[in-house]
Amino acid sequence: MTAPPERPVKLTLWTDPRFQEHHAGSYHPERPARLEAALRGARSVAEASGAEERTVAAPASREALLRVHDAAHLDHLADLDARGARAQLDPDTYFGPGSHAAAVLAAGGAVELATALMDGSTDVGMLLARPPGHHAMRARAMGFCLLNNVAVAAAQARAMGARRVAIVDWDVHHGNGTQDIFWRDPSVLFISLHQAPLYPDSGWVTEVGGGDAAGSTLNLPFPAAGDGALYAEAFERVVLPVLDEARPDLLLVSAGFDAHARDPLASMQLQSRDYGWMAARLREMAQSHAGGRLGLFLEGGYDLAAIEESVEATLRGATAPAAFPRNERSAVHPSAERILDGVVRAGAPWWRCLRDDAQRRAISAA
Repeated sequence: MTAPPERPVKLTLWTDPRFQEHHAGSYHPERPARLEAALRGARSVAEASGAEERTVAAPASREALLRVHDAAHLDHLADLDARGARAQLDPDTYFGPGSHAAAVLAAGGAVELATALMDGSTDVGMLLARPPGHHAMRARAMGFCLLNNVAVAAAQARAMGARRVAIVDWDVHHGNGTQDIFWRDPSVLFISLHQAPLYPDSGWVTEVGGGDAAGSTLNLPFPAAGDGALYAEAFERVVLPVLDEARPDLLLVSAGFDAHARDPLASMQLQSRDYGWMAARLREMAQSHAGGRLGLFLEGGYDLAAIEESVEATLRGATAPAAFPRNERSAVHPSAERILDGVVRAGAPWWRCLRDDAQRRAISAA
């Protein structure tokens, strides 16, 4: 008896032309052309797969934003908007007449994406929005980010009954805002893979979460020039085993593409296919534990061709994991291997899979 054919993966994209009203007024790396490039990559997959593209229906409510941001921060941004101010919130982060509306609308897209994943109306969703979000802290805008979209989505899912949400952040810069927001929340597992040292100078292996959430934050700070072999090793040794043990109800990704070899703001060596490989592995993990639910959020990435190619590869991996099979992994540099050893030791008190890994390697070295 032949098995019934698998149900096609439902892919949904969220975007809105109003995101482009957020601009610096002069050249800035976080510019409207980034979203245009990302949309080209996403639409090439959507057209081939019959995916749905939705315009964001509404800005995020204050209630949704207050789950992850302080009222004073929200009021400050709203006041700047009411005064029509153009401001520099920090050396990197600009604010203009269209910034507040774009940021609150992006957060609204995050709510809609999380809702659609949780109610089963889509399997894989991607929010293609500006400004990005993962540096936005509970009480502060920074690093090009005003509001934290992936955090808003995680909190929405929790409000809808998700027991545990996992966030994997592969942007080349540490997701300090997401870490800050969920530092003491054991219901959210946060894993960040990033170059270090690099802005924002956080995300060290010793940062593991606070209080009852100790162990719910895992940081993998990589040296410059890390490539796909390093990220594959990190996934196989740390990311995938921890996700498998955590068994999240929803898997979200802060999908920045600035670890690409062509990106001008960092020094990593990923290729577009590496993003497809990571997305494929995360989709498989979502199928194992989260009903297939996988949400992706556009974060950084500043080379336009790299963004386009990497978004396309990511969505192909997320919807057709077999297109990016697991292969024999290349050796990683000993210095990077030592960092992974440190990550394993830092997380071992809370994760059996990491304790087992450390024990196997200790026996092997004896």
